[in-house]
Amino acid sequence: MKGTRDFPMCGFSNTVVQILKNLNVPFEVVNILENEMVRQGLKEFSSWPTFPQLYIGGEFFGGCDITLEAFQSGELQEVVERAMCS
Repeated sequence: MKGTRDFPMCGFSNTVVQILKNLNVPFEVVNILENEMVRQGLKEFSSWPTFPQLYIGGEFFGGCDITLEAFQSGELQEVVERAMCS
């Protein structure tokens, strides 16, 4: 994401942080603004050009739009619960 969990540096990153806090799940962030190699590497790894990128259980889940849609439908809660039980 852009920024940190306490200080997101864009609205999309803030949205994902707020969703994860709302779900009350543990999560870590990587501030891609601190390292251009990490930023480019994640884009290549996920084949996703924008940030934030959400990974659940080590697998790429999606960006802000997909995360928000999944949160609103309840799907995200289910995916997170499955990952935490694994």
